Amino acid sequence: MTLSITEIHTLATHLEAAERHRKPVAQITDDYPDLDMQDAYAIQTAIREIKIAGGHVVVGLKMGLTSYAKMKQMQVDTPISGFLMDYGSYPNGAEIDAAAFIHPRIEAEVAIVTKTVLRGPECDKWVVLDAIQSVMPAVEIIDSRYADFRFNLESVIADNTSAAGFVTGSTKAWAEELDLAALEVVLEKNGEVADTGTGAAVLGHPAESVAMLANMLADRNEEIPAGSFIMTGGITAAVAVASGDSVQVRYDELGTISMKFV
Repeated sequence: MTLSITEIHTLATHLEAAERHRKPVAQITDDYPDLDMQDAYAIQTAIREIKIAGGHVVVGLKMGLTSYAKMKQMQVDTPISGFLMDYGSYPNGAEIDAAAFIHPRIEAEVAIVTKTVLRGPECDKWVVLDAIQSVMPAVEIIDSRYADFRFNLESVIADNTSAAGFVTGSTKAWAEELDLAALEVVLEKNGEVADTGTGAAVLGHPAESVAMLANMLADRNEEIPAGSFIMTGGITAAVAVASGDSVQVRYDELGTISMKFV
């Protein structure tokens, strides 16, 4: 760790205000080039504490950089994790105010809810599959607080991995009823296919993402509680959206999610 407690709090306040006021800022490593991943997660934790102190509730966890292509692009060998807040939750079919974000993008994902605690450091896919209460379709809204969507690894971790919102479908299934790696997804924007993918895009299997999350949290003496809602990572590429855009995401065996940005 390279930052002082005061610097961590200052940067957390800076990034939290950028999100709240929808004002893009320069990536923080421009001014703090020695900032490391431990600093970045400390800033993220401080942001979470600011939001909780402001009356908001953490409602889930999320993984990012869960495709091997994205990890290669960012020159890392492990995904990153963040948290989801209550104000970012939208129902299926929602009309979403595009002005609530800076430069929103959407990713089709699979979300899971746990029925038992998951602990690292030796959690694996099979342990996760046994711990899943249900599986559901979900779309994440990401919105970097950095100008021009420009950031490096440490900056995006500090910015809570660009977490901004999520839409969940009403269809739920048991993990044993699905081949999550083979699950096919089609993302359409304004009636045209924007991207497609399968669950295998998420580290080969979405349960691998959850296992990695448990192991990453173990490094910080944390665990995944029973009853946790977890966004496992993007199956599709991140697609930019703006006011007037209609989105529909079709999931093989898990139904359809729709939303409109207004």
